[in-house]
Parts: sequence; C-alpha cells; structure tokens
Amino acid sequence: QKVGKWTENHYNTIMRKKIIQYRKDPYNEGFEPYEILATNYRYRRSEIDIIAKKDCFLIFVEVKTRSSVDFGMPEDAVNAAKSQKIIEGADQYLIDADWEGDIRFDIISIILRGRGAPEIHHFEDAIQ
Repeated sequence: QKVGKWTENHYNTIMRKKIIQYRKDPYNEGFEPYEILATNYRYRRSEIDIIAKKDCFLIFVEVKTRSSVDFGMPEDAVNAAKSQKIIEGADQYLIDADWEGDIRFDIISIILRGRGAPEIHHFEDAIQ
C-alpha cells in the first residue's frame, strides 16, 4: 500500500525531472518536453498511469514500483496480460482523442531503496 501511494504521488514529478535533465543537456537544443495529457486513465478493466505527448508521439506509460527486487524487477511485472489491458485502454484513448499519429508504450521502473533516492529507469517503446 505504501509503495503504491508513493508511486501515485510521485510519477508526474519523475517525468518532469526527466524533462529538466534533458533541458540542461546542451546537445538537446531543440528538445520538446513531455506534455502530460492524462494520469490514471481508465477504460473498462484497463488503467494507464500516464498518457503524454512528446515530439510526434503519443506515449502510454506504465509505472511499476517495488520496495525490493526479491520478487523480480518492477518492469518484469508488465506481462502479456497487463500489456494487453494497456493496449486495450490505449485503443480507446486513441479513438476518444481522434489521434492518428505515432504511438509508443513506455515503462517507468522504480525501486525504492530505504531512505535513499529511488532507482528509476525509463524504458522507451517497451511494450510491442
């Protein structure tokens, strides 16, 4: 419960920090930041944690958090069944938004390390 609550309160912050890191990089002069369009989007039995837009992509993001890796890495929890639910929700969002451009499915993996800074990984185009 505590892990889920931490994630829910912080994943938008994580995306924004990623944006700031890119902006500070002098090689990303023309960088277009992520624009968060929706969070916790629900359709039937599907929930998408973040829907964002960046460049020409509409990006559907699944956020997974673990307090330890004893039972595997957070990103490994996005199995075929979970992927199918995400895709089902994304299909409906595409219809609702009348989106005809490119799409991508990302995973943000968060490992909480006690009181230290969390370990965060962003896997782009992680769900096929």
